[in-house]
Amino acid sequence: MKAVWNNKIIAESEDTIVIENNYYFPAESIKKEYFSPSTTHTIYPWKGTASYYNITVDGVKNNDAAWYYPEISDLAKAIKGRIAFWKGVTVTD
Repeated sequence: MKAVWNNKIIAESEDTIVIENNYYFPAESIKKEYFSPSTTHTIYPWKGTASYYNITVDGVKNNDAAWYYPEISDLAKAIKGRIAFWKGVTVTD
């Protein structure tokens, strides 16, 4: 699977997990040069507190376009150490 934003592959892996229609990529599969930490956090009752990344490709920034769970609930252990995308990031095979 590939995550693409602004015509660039920002993550690529054969080891993705789908939860609630979102593809979760292993953290080591992202191209770190496109990612910067965000200060945004949201709480999901069964997963935990999500943290976000901003994605910048060719000078164009997509705020909070990727999320992950630094501390995850027991119910969501399958996505520990994984990152998912939204806000215009497309995931294709």
